[in-house]
Amino acid sequence: MNFPSPFLWGCATSAYQIEGSPLADGAGPSIWQRYSRTPGRILGGDTGDVACDHYRRMKEDVALMKQLGLTAYRFSIAWGRVLPEGRGRVNAAGLDFYSRLVDELLAAGIQPMATLYHWDLPQALDDRGGWLNPDVANWFADYATIVYQALDDRVPLWATLNEPWVVADGGYMHGVLAPGHRSANEAAVAAHNLMRSHAEGVKAYRAVGKNKIGLVVNIEPKHLGPNASEADRHAARLADAYMNRQYLDPALLGTYPGELREVFGESWPDWPAAEVEALKVPIDFLGLNYYTRAVVQADAKAWPVPASPVRQKDGIYTETGWELHPQSLADTLVWMHERYGGLPLYVTENGAAFYDPPHAVNGQVDDPLRVHYLRTHIEAVGQAMQRGADVRGYFAWSFLDNLEWSLGFSKRFGLVHVNFETLERTPKASARFYSQVIQTQGAALALDQP
Repeated sequence: MNFPSPFLWGCATSAYQIEGSPLADGAGPSIWQRYSRTPGRILGGDTGDVACDHYRRMKEDVALMKQLGLTAYRFSIAWGRVLPEGRGRVNAAGLDFYSRLVDELLAAGIQPMATLYHWDLPQALDDRGGWLNPDVANWFADYATIVYQALDDRVPLWATLNEPWVVADGGYMHGVLAPGHRSANEAAVAAHNLMRSHAEGVKAYRAVGKNKIGLVVNIEPKHLGPNASEADRHAARLADAYMNRQYLDPALLGTYPGELREVFGESWPDWPAAEVEALKVPIDFLGLNYYTRAVVQADAKAWPVPASPVRQKDGIYTETGWELHPQSLADTLVWMHERYGGLPLYVTENGAAFYDPPHAVNGQVDDPLRVHYLRTHIEAVGQAMQRGADVRGYFAWSFLDNLEWSLGFSKRFGLVHVNFETLERTPKASARFYSQVIQTQGAALALDQP
């Protein structure tokens, strides 16, 4: 299988998960500083205080990206590094870190893709209501404008938000991510304000930017078992509306899925039609973060959607309990292409946590399951392109083993192994395989595991 040229072959990371030094050089704390210090919130009491120490080892990491042959790198910008109070005073040292990162990438022949928000809201803004405050859309646009003006001359691809569903569901509905709230009322408001912020961020970009901007969403297709009942089908529709269409439909169609009124019940606000229509602003691409599918059945005890996943007897599952199902990646890319008007697409995250030893053995880390995962999912991207989807690039998650949010350092997604005691980096077999794929523009998918 050969991919067209140019096609971006990259890896992705996020600021809090890899950078460490979260308060260095005048940065302000994010919601993860407080959340990670709340007992019982993060497995093992882990924090991002050191993480992978990327903030201090940035040049070393970019050199490793170049060694692996990456042609693109997706990273996120920590809002609090740029604006310690979330708004107002600019921290030049924090902004300079990302400027130096971009310069280092370009010098290595690696194209940057910058994400403005990957879950690390400044604590000062959370103290003022965070995503529940209607002013947050203007705060976000002001922050975004500062970053655009500093970096757009060198960053060709921008994303406003990463996975707004996770922000609202994990942070406000179920409380398993920062800021740790549990309220359907709050989740509905946070989701709407996230989409308002996306829209304002795109409009701000059109005023000063010269390149491309889009939105990154996580999609988990909701499938049915062979003997599905009408209740199962109804539950799957609700689950799809809540997780998948709640963010794409307003951004691209100017409407919310009608099923959300049933999902949220009395907690669903009756947003004015003009306000919802204003969420639709032209974007240049969509980013898809794909990890798994879910086979669902009706479950009246599940909340807020009356659906629960059914483990497949013949399925292969990752350490996070996600089924390996590459066909759903191909199908999802085609669905996004057909439903949302043929926008250019990027697979902005795709990867898996499997067991890896804490230490490299003789300088080697073998991860055959991850190699298999990469091979089958990249093949699925090629299949989607053959079916008409306009896919422009693929970003493996993740470049480094890192802090997996509330799971701490217990799950490893990286193509590069990190010894969390010494911070030594060791490319895994999956990194070598991916490097071969890049060198041959996909043809190495036919090779045996290196």
